[in-house]
Amino acid sequence: MIQQPVIYNFSLFTDFDIYLFKEGHYFNAYEKLGSHIIDLNGTIGTYFAVWAPNAKQVSVMGDFNNWNKESHPLTARWDNSGIWEGFIPGIEKGTKYKYYIVSRYGYLLEKGDPYAFFWETPPATASFVWDLEYKWNDEAWMKNRAKNNNLNSPISIYEMHLGSWKRVPEEGNRFLTYREMALWLVEYLKEMGFSHVEFLPIMEHPFYGSWGYQTIGYFAPTSRYGTPQDFMYLIDQLHQNGIGVILDWVPSHFPDDGHGLSFFDGTYLYEHQDRKKGYHPHWHSYIFNYGRNEVRNFLISSAIFWLEKYHVDALRVDAVASMLYLDYGRNEGEWIPNKYGGKENLEAIGFIKQMNETIYERYPDTQTIAEESTAWPMVSKPVYLGGLGFGMKWNMGWMHDTLEYFSKDPIYRKYHHNKLTFSIWYAFSENFILSLSHDEVVYGKGSLLTKMSGDDWQKFANLRLLYGYMYAHPGKKLLFMGGEIAQRDEWYHEKSLDWHLLEYESHRAIQRWVKDLNNIYRNELALHELDCEPSGFEWIDFNDSIHSVISFLRKGKNSKNIILVVCNFTPVPRFNYILGVPENGYWKEILNSDSEVYGGSNHGNIGGVETSMTPSHGRPYSISVTVPPLGLIFFKWMA
Repeated sequence: MIQQPVIYNFSLFTDFDIYLFKEGHYFNAYEKLGSHIIDLNGTIGTYFAVWAPNAKQVSVMGDFNNWNKESHPLTARWDNSGIWEGFIPGIEKGTKYKYYIVSRYGYLLEKGDPYAFFWETPPATASFVWDLEYKWNDEAWMKNRAKNNNLNSPISIYEMHLGSWKRVPEEGNRFLTYREMALWLVEYLKEMGFSHVEFLPIMEHPFYGSWGYQTIGYFAPTSRYGTPQDFMYLIDQLHQNGIGVILDWVPSHFPDDGHGLSFFDGTYLYEHQDRKKGYHPHWHSYIFNYGRNEVRNFLISSAIFWLEKYHVDALRVDAVASMLYLDYGRNEGEWIPNKYGGKENLEAIGFIKQMNETIYERYPDTQTIAEESTAWPMVSKPVYLGGLGFGMKWNMGWMHDTLEYFSKDPIYRKYHHNKLTFSIWYAFSENFILSLSHDEVVYGKGSLLTKMSGDDWQKFANLRLLYGYMYAHPGKKLLFMGGEIAQRDEWYHEKSLDWHLLEYESHRAIQRWVKDLNNIYRNELALHELDCEPSGFEWIDFNDSIHSVISFLRKGKNSKNIILVVCNFTPVPRFNYILGVPENGYWKEILNSDSEVYGGSNHGNIGGVETSMTPSHGRPYSISVTVPPLGLIFFKWMA
């Protein structure tokens, strides 16, 4: 046990730090708030600092003092910052602790450290004294990251949940560790050709079934899979193998667990006091008080932390719509209008803009990505142009319309043709990511395979067509784990993906198709270089609803980079199908979803077709092609 008393006449904070903290521009707060191992004049110990402005007493309790609530009190700073601090000699890395807070309003609370770098594995609730020492070896990646994250680059994202990607059944169905992931996952992503991996929130969370979206530790990777250094190692290995890392991040709400942020110092400190503004009725969680400077410090510091200390390449911000609208998930009379009488959350909007400006100022080679499900304008436009400042946005409309279309029997698809074509009307209004995400394969929605119409052959053909259509459509790509092996069961976080399905050729063929789609997307400039610009897309024919066929061009910056895409959404092959093309010569068939290699019926064009001088579709030349059943073909003009 530590017998030495707290040393008070020492602080890591400067007067300027406190000025920024109070003003709401202190975005490296994790460097001094929390617990930090230091050498104070030859004495090794830990400096503690916590924001608790409505406390009348704060103490550090832990395994170092047998969880004594009185023996190691902190002292409140004199500057009315609300920060309590102190240095305790002898406390080393790995020490477990909590803050014992006596509120001036009579509440007695035991809280984990909001700025802790490492937490006990739930259901245990203490924080650890820890450091972030690590020797990185990803210099090459970091030097070239701007190119890999650029909107002109091929970005195809493998979205995944760490705890259920793969487990070890012979050892009690345990999770893989971060370091085991560094072996298995890195090789898999390289083989499959994904450019980035996106992890569902890895920040510490008490309830595993929340998938991380009920975050407690905004500065700590979950200890379920290892230490902070283990997670750094995983990211390091991904970077060394050319794979970017995106983290889901949740600044929209937090859970009501007693050891967390809620009612932190006996008052509504991080959250709004009025439940009409501070509580999510659907998620049973609290909403951050974005109007409070210290709360903005906390959240923006968290965002910066992952970019700085973990070399993360992008943050996908969850539930942005719930932040933008005061009436989100609420009925009439259950929300408070803003000062103008509107439903827009002005404080949250201000926070989002400040967050994005700060991130792009400090880390211009990273990205922020909005999961935003409404028609809010200019989400991915710069703040100086009136936008929210995100770099990219999930295209939820495309996902919902496309999946609804694919669920239709092909005989009825001609009546729903606009579900396919409508997305192009807004495809360039934002910098979109086309997402086939985890949200679509849970809660009874079924897997992507089971969403497809028809018998088993048609389901697999439809799935190949769906993926091919996504990779051909303008926008970056995202596929949730399991989709690439045609998972039959919907995703369940308590079990591994059904890797045994790869014993069957039909599932291996889907995996092969996704791999080849990633390769063609990466290698063909026409398919990615102008993903977010209208000049990269041109319709050939979007009117053939009778046959449920669409055709279009994808183009690169160089006028010679042209790819023609033809999609047939019925099980009837189309022979001698005439398409107008802009260039004379040979159009090579470079990928066909109906190839027997992918489990198809092998309808195709024997490698390619020559143009005819007969004009069609307003173009000077035309080609006659075979369009396979429930199939998609990429043709490349050979200049």
